[in-house]
Amino acid sequence: MSVYLISYAASFLFARAGYYWLSGIVLMLAALFLYWRDYKKTGNIIHLRGLFSLFWVGGEGIACLKLSELSSDWSMITWLCFLVAFLGFWLTFEFLTKLQGEPGGQRSSWFSFKGYERPLFLSMVIVTALSLGAFIFEAAVLGFIPFFTRGVPHAYSSFHITGVHYFTVSCVLVPPLAVLYFSIEQGRNGLRMILAIIMVLIACAIPILCVSRFQLILAVGLAVLAYIAMEHRLSIIYAAGLGLGMIVIYGILTVARGHDVAYLNGIFEMKNSRMPIFITQPYMYIANNYDNFNCLVEWLPSHTFGLRMLFPLWALTGLKFLVPSLVDFPIYVTKEELTTVTLFYDSFYDFHIAGVLLFGAILGAAAFFLMRLAKGARNPIAYLFYAQFAIYMILSFFTTWFSNPATWFYLGATAALYLFCSCKNNGRRG
Repeated sequence: MSVYLISYAASFLFARAGYYWLSGIVLMLAALFLYWRDYKKTGNIIHLRGLFSLFWVGGEGIACLKLSELSSDWSMITWLCFLVAFLGFWLTFEFLTKLQGEPGGQRSSWFSFKGYERPLFLSMVIVTALSLGAFIFEAAVLGFIPFFTRGVPHAYSSFHITGVHYFTVSCVLVPPLAVLYFSIEQGRNGLRMILAIIMVLIACAIPILCVSRFQLILAVGLAVLAYIAMEHRLSIIYAAGLGLGMIVIYGILTVARGHDVAYLNGIFEMKNSRMPIFITQPYMYIANNYDNFNCLVEWLPSHTFGLRMLFPLWALTGLKFLVPSLVDFPIYVTKEELTTVTLFYDSFYDFHIAGVLLFGAILGAAAFFLMRLAKGARNPIAYLFYAQFAIYMILSFFTTWFSNPATWFYLGATAALYLFCSCKNNGRRG
């Protein structure tokens, strides 16, 4: 922790002096050190605190480089918020570790889950059927499929029927379910393996047809993280091949959405106009979110005291339609087209810096207890919970995950699958 605090102070001073490269590099090195520290202690490459340290602090370091004209010097409150968000998470996790011991150690092997093959296969069938049915319904009612729509950059945003779309995007749960199934089945039932592969292809085709890069990345990311959580390893060759394939598909979907290089360069306003787009795009999808948080800090006239973070309740119950004022709050961003924000955006919107600190502490506690749940889990769906939380930590710089109704829909669906698999496992309980 002392290394982080010294690095953070140095980054702040470098930024105030205008040495943005040094400011960013110091924080990125600190992020690598913090991740390495948790990995070295546990041998877990997806240690939840390590992932949060690497991507939250590392993302902040990338933002400190100030490569876009949209970037500005952050206010003192912004710097303090980013600091207490990390401290709340890290120190809460550390306190619980001192109190109850490191949430790691020996985990269950695939053999521990014998009897879960059929429930997992049925889970894939149910989720795939619901997702595909919802997608076909939306396409029939709306009269178009975004992938085949040309000249409309935001066609994917219009492909949405309230309530139904949650089931459409539940396809992201199929690939990680398949990974869990493959790990346990070990190829013994050839017909089921073939059907499972077909379901995975359907599940991946839906976000492609919706032109949703985010949902595709989420589906693949959950599958990879579930595999690592189950098998405790990941082949470098497989990881490289998967990464290359995702880059190709990501590029195709970018073109399908009408986002060419000229359009993106105009939106991102990079200081170096000759910066390659394959650097510019990921940079902006990380860095601008921290700048959007700074816009919130500087422009927010008053706080909402819980209304923002309770948006999933208003959405999933339909109250947002009955009482529109519950969700009628503007978003403060650097540019209208760039609306992604950080994990802590809504916690500040609701309760200022105290909300950021408290939310960080809650996430730290949740990470700790989820790691304990995964250790020695008797139901493989526990690893799907782990994978979801892990990807939220990896993409902590991207959006307000826990103020998103889809997040809670996924968690609710996963809880239902957990109970379903436990009940179907020949009377055994997970």
